[in-house]
Parts: sequence; C-alpha cells; structure tokens
Amino acid sequence: MSFHLCQGLLKWVMHNVTDLLLAVDLGLKTGLALYGQNGRLCWYRSRNYGSTSRLKRDVINILGSIPALSFIILEGDKALSALWEREAVRRNIETRNITAEQWRKNLLYDREQRSGQEAKMNADHLARKVIKWSRLSGPTSLRHDAAEAILIGLWAVMELGWLKKLPGELRH
Repeated sequence: MSFHLCQGLLKWVMHNVTDLLLAVDLGLKTGLALYGQNGRLCWYRSRNYGSTSRLKRDVINILGSIPALSFIILEGDKALSALWEREAVRRNIETRNITAEQWRKNLLYDREQRSGQEAKMNADHLARKVIKWSRLSGPTSLRHDAAEAILIGLWAVMELGWLKKLPGELRH
C-alpha cells in the first residue's frame, strides 16, 4: 500500500471513528499500534529512538498526529511511561499502564509463555494473525516491540468491549 493511500485511509478512519486507541510497548525501542473502535488494527510500527530526549519529542508529534485518540495503553518502563502520560493529560487522553502478564494471560496459553523467548515467538505469530485479520499488508519483518504493541492493543480493545471476544481467525 502506498504511503499516500495509507495516509488517506487513516484520515478516513479518524473522521469516521469516534475513538481510537494507541498501544505502546515502552522502551527506547518503542512499539506502537493504533486500533479503531471496530477492534481492528489501523497501523503498527516500531521505532528506535536511542535517547529519552528523542523519544520525548516524538511523543508530542505522535499524539498530535492522531486527532481522534481517546485511549493510550502503556506497557513497560515506568520512567518512559511518564513522558506519555504527561502529554496525554495535556490532551485529555485517558491512559492506563498494564503489565505484560496481564495481556499475555488473556491472549497466550501458559504453554506458549514458559520462557521469555517462547512468549516473544508466540506473540509474533499472533500479531501476524491480527495484521492479516485487520486487512493490513503483512510485514517482511516484525520487531518484537511492534508485535507486543499489537497484542497490548488487542487486549485493550477487548477490555473496552470494542471486541466482545477474540475472533475465531485469531484463535490458536
């Protein structure tokens, strides 16, 4: 999908959806996933900031580029969480911090998370299913921070009731 088509689609989504949710896997290597009220993924990405100051500047840009953003779900480094929370408060966006254990418990079987490496591999597999189910083009490579942001967001849209249950296509 071309950049212009993707941007046009995002503008259409933002004008036709009352609420959007941004899931963030916190770190200097940050995973981001944007969901619409229909429970489907709108976009996902991974960024390596390298420094807290670069991340701080981009938080302002990211939140400013999503006008219908109503919720931010954060998982990871608490110190970095404060950067997102400050800007969210300024923009009147509701935030919530969760742990990896919260979303993993609901989306992965115990046998799929016996080790951190195994959990990351299974998160990648499920995130690819979410991308396909959301009718987005599949990645050539998917960084684990983006995969985890996708699943953080999936967990959140289920918590909000935007999805009543995990769609059959996403079940293992």
